[in-house]
Amino acid sequence: MSRKPVPAQSGERSRVEVTFDKPQLLPQLFGEFDSNLLMLEERLGVYIHARGQRVVIEGGAEAVAHAREVLQELHSRVIRGEEVDGGLIDAVIAMSTEPMFTGIVRAEPANAGPKPSIMIRTRKKTIVPRSVTQTHYMRELASNDLIFALGPAGTGKTYLAVAQAVAQLITGSVQRLILSRPAVEAGERLGFLPGDMKEKVDPYLRPIYDALYDCLPAEQVERRIASGEIEIAPIAFMRGRTLADAFVILDEAQNTTPMQMKMFLTRFGQNSRMVICGDPNQTDLPGGPNASGLNDAVNRLEGVEGISMVRFGIGDVVRHPIVGRIVAAYEGDG
Repeated sequence: MSRKPVPAQSGERSRVEVTFDKPQLLPQLFGEFDSNLLMLEERLGVYIHARGQRVVIEGGAEAVAHAREVLQELHSRVIRGEEVDGGLIDAVIAMSTEPMFTGIVRAEPANAGPKPSIMIRTRKKTIVPRSVTQTHYMRELASNDLIFALGPAGTGKTYLAVAQAVAQLITGSVQRLILSRPAVEAGERLGFLPGDMKEKVDPYLRPIYDALYDCLPAEQVERRIASGEIEIAPIAFMRGRTLADAFVILDEAQNTTPMQMKMFLTRFGQNSRMVICGDPNQTDLPGGPNASGLNDAVNRLEGVEGISMVRFGIGDVVRHPIVGRIVAAYEGDG
């Protein structure tokens, strides 16, 4: 790397040197043509020079300390087998500013007692939290039977729920996955849709399919759907059933009516787990948020024993950074 140092920041200047073990892993940490280090320079306002196993970080004292912490955390992630990309870098930078970062992500204190794992292993990948709220959410997914995941798009609510469901199906903790969402148009009028019932509702359920294919090989997804181990259906198909020995996920729950939500929640059966995902502020129902079954359920069930509420915010958006800024701009209008 032969770039010029970034402009000096106000305050005390600092220079630190970090030496990493496992040199065979450093290409993954640094990125192709040091692209990951370049991204850290841009995000944190420091200059990073790498030679062999040594990395020198220069800049303002606070920025250098921050960069060293982030780089060391990324190195530990690489050792655990994670792939460093732009999303992970942004997530680790964001998490490093949270007071809960130390101890939760790096290692659990010895006296903390038993806690559920904060990683989810599926056939295709190992999934780890990318925000502090995701850490809390993944622990709830591993330990509670009924969870409401509330917050804006891009925070990983449905993706992590599907990943946990797939992991439990693989291990035999549940016998089937039931993935549902209301077939409500998001402000459009699509009119008549050709095909059989599956072809009519599949467009509404596409995000769930996408999450499944990211966690399981395509042929396994198709085989398990054909055998009934994985069922993907609109919420209307849940009426009159008892969902036992299943991991049940309701996505886009803000588009349910109060009666639909009551119907869905009362499908809960023995040895089952249920996750309700949605953004209370983004309902597509004609009556707006006041007509949403999700908002009604949260108001009724907040504090009820055995029911967990996990709330995500704009800072938990783990898509491209511009998505978080878009969400913030639109929520500011409200």
